[in-house]
Amino acid sequence: MTTIAVCPGSFDPVTYGHLDIITRGAKVFDKVIVAVLHNRNKEPLFSIEERVHLLKEVTKHIENVEIDSFNGLLVDYVQKQKATTIIRGLRAVSDFEYEMQAASINRKLNSEVETFFMMTNNQYSYLSSSIVKEVAKYNAPVSDLVPDIVEAALQTKYSAKS
Repeated sequence: MTTIAVCPGSFDPVTYGHLDIITRGAKVFDKVIVAVLHNRNKEPLFSIEERVHLLKEVTKHIENVEIDSFNGLLVDYVQKQKATTIIRGLRAVSDFEYEMQAASINRKLNSEVETFFMMTNNQYSYLSSSIVKEVAKYNAPVSDLVPDIVEAALQTKYSAKS
């Protein structure tokens, strides 16, 4: 039986923290679908298409990872993909409260779907896409926070905005 997990997020942009969770998840599950969600509550820097492209580039060396995007309820997407698990990364205790609520409602909506929490590597525990964007906006180096292709995309976005 093939185990399929979905690793959802906005990935605006993808960071080394995200890649840590994706890479480790790919060692646990037969297939990991990294699903870029369209979050109506956020104003993203990168379009869905740009985020999907960046994720495809930075995960192309991981054979059992697929990149996709979705709208709507996560549990509906998970069911459509015939997945049984949602992978969620935790950076700190502060993430847990939100993630626990999300896991609980997902479980209520579909009792067949499990949430698999992974603690991020300590070296990425402070890292978020918001922090990366804030640092990149002021032309500070982000090469130790994101892959080269993502750093270049950030520089292009912020130079176009000036």
